[in-house]
Amino acid sequence: MKKGKVCVFGSFNLDIVAGMSHFPQPGESVIARNSMMGAGGKGGNQAMAALRAGARVHYIGKVGRDDFGSFARRHLDNAGFDAVTLFSTAEYPTGNALIYVAGNDAQNMIAVDPGANLTVSDEEVEQCRPAIAAADLLLTQLENNLSAVEKVIAIATEAETYIVLNPAPFQKIPDALLAQIDLLTPNAHECTLLTGITVNDISSAQRAAEQLHLKGVKAVVVTLGAQGALLSASGQTELVPACPAQPKDNTGVRDAFNGALASQLAGGYSLLQAATFASAYAALCAEREGAAASMPTYLQALARLEAFKTVH
Repeated sequence: MKKGKVCVFGSFNLDIVAGMSHFPQPGESVIARNSMMGAGGKGGNQAMAALRAGARVHYIGKVGRDDFGSFARRHLDNAGFDAVTLFSTAEYPTGNALIYVAGNDAQNMIAVDPGANLTVSDEEVEQCRPAIAAADLLLTQLENNLSAVEKVIAIATEAETYIVLNPAPFQKIPDALLAQIDLLTPNAHECTLLTGITVNDISSAQRAAEQLHLKGVKAVVVTLGAQGALLSASGQTELVPACPAQPKDNTGVRDAFNGALASQLAGGYSLLQAATFASAYAALCAEREGAAASMPTYLQALARLEAFKTVH
């Protein structure tokens, strides 16, 4: 495993998760089968995935000065990151998410209060310039204020750091920002919103990827759930099949995919190699409960990938 340096800028949330047989209807109370509290947020999840998938990781985020913020510091200090830059505010709470997980397919419904995640200032981002410039790869998402994301990406562009943007949760992104992205990783819904092309299968994903290339995005990975992931770069497309799983909780699966993908790219692997590994990594994550806590190790994902290749 070649260890690359990944800088992850993104949200930290405290997740409160309840598992149940079915989602409640309006006015209905449902007895949960189980519940748990743990670290989450797309930034924190993807940073943990990148770390456990083998990268050296510098995580950058922001929390409130409250009990949830204290939890965040303890979690991040003990995670094993190369470095953590954690800003704080007394004016807003630490981001948090209420998550319902239901049914045999472990689908989820999530309500997020972003709190401090939406208050990252230009001055705070500027303090992170050395960390962004030192990284092989920057991984970021859209669960922070867009102004901060734009500045982080501008710094990475100046430093010639490879930029991966996971456009989730969806915000409208200016074309000028898209043109700075080396790799964009939308799902079908986000791809539809970004391009105006309804994406529901491989052929529509190909058309949408072509539209994103016209906007300046150099490479695209469209995640299509059970259909796999469509890779589009350098005028060529390829489908990476989804690795089978017996899901228990799909909450952090896309974050697992993105973090694992980033770790492999930073380590010098090709986009096809990285996405194939990330598919196996995400499948393992789906079989575990929780988000950040469920991220598997590099060797576990490698074993799943080898087993999948043997069968196919």
